[in-house]
Amino acid sequence: MRNVLKTTALTATAAGLALSLAACSSGSSDSGASADPNKPLVVVASPTPHAQILKFVQDNLAAGAGLKLDVKEVTDYVTPNTSVQDGSADANYFQHQPYLDDFNKKNGTNIVSVEAVHLEPLGVYSKKVKSVGELKDGAQVAVPNDATNEGRALKLLADNGVITLKDGAGTTATVQDVAGNPKNLKFKELEAAQLPRALDDVDAAVINGNYALGADLKPATDALVLEKAEGNPYANILAVKKGHENDPRVQKLAQLLHSDEVKKYIDDNFQGAVVPAF
Repeated sequence: MRNVLKTTALTATAAGLALSLAACSSGSSDSGASADPNKPLVVVASPTPHAQILKFVQDNLAAGAGLKLDVKEVTDYVTPNTSVQDGSADANYFQHQPYLDDFNKKNGTNIVSVEAVHLEPLGVYSKKVKSVGELKDGAQVAVPNDATNEGRALKLLADNGVITLKDGAGTTATVQDVAGNPKNLKFKELEAAQLPRALDDVDAAVINGNYALGADLKPATDALVLEKAEGNPYANILAVKKGHENDPRVQKLAQLLHSDEVKKYIDDNFQGAVVPAF
C-alpha cells in the first residue's frame, strides 16, 4: 500500500489533477456493477481532514479488506465533483449534502451521497477581537462565497446574535438576506480556501473546519463561536456518480469509513474539531 500512498499528491490546478486522474483511473467510468474490483479506487478529497482520514484507512484498514485506494488531494470545491462526473475519479469526499444538492442543480451533474462520515463545525475566527460581542461598528467580516456555506456562515452569526436574517432565509441565504445588522458589519465574500489568509486583513472570518485545520487553527479552542454538532445537516459525505453506489470498492470504503477504528482515529486526532457522523 505504500506505493499507492506515494502517488497521493496535492495538485496546484484543476488541469493538473485532470491529467493525473486520466493517467491513474482508466476504466473508472465503468458502471458500479462492471467495475473491476481489483483496480484502485480513485478518491478525490480535501487535504484536511478528508485525505488524512482516507490515508489512515489506506495505511491501516484497506489491505485487510482487499481494497486498493488512490487518494488525490485538491484544495477547491469544484474539481472533486467534475472529476467524479466525467469519470476520471470514482468517488469524492469533501462536501456536505446541501452543497452537493446546489452543485447538481447548477451544473446538471448527477452525483449522489453514499454515506455521511463526519462533521466539521464552522467557526468564527479573529486576530483582533476575543469575542463576537467585541466586533466594532463597521467591522469587516469575511464569509465563504459558495451558496450553501455562505448561508451556513450567516446562520452561525445569526444564532449568536450578531445579525438577524429575513424570515425564510435558509441554507442558500446571502448577505442580501440580512435583515438586522446593528453593528453595520461589512461582509467580504471570499472563496472558502482564502478565508484563513484573510484573517490579517479583516476583523473576523467564518471559516470551514477543514480550512481552519489546514491553517493550524484549532476550532475547539481558537474559534470565537462554533457550530453545534447536534442536529446539524452539514455532515461531510462520501459521494459517487449516480449508478456507482454499488461498486464493491465503494461499498468496502464506506464500511471502513464507518468502522470503530476510523471513529477512534477522528476522536483521537481532531479532538472535537472533526466529529464522527455515525
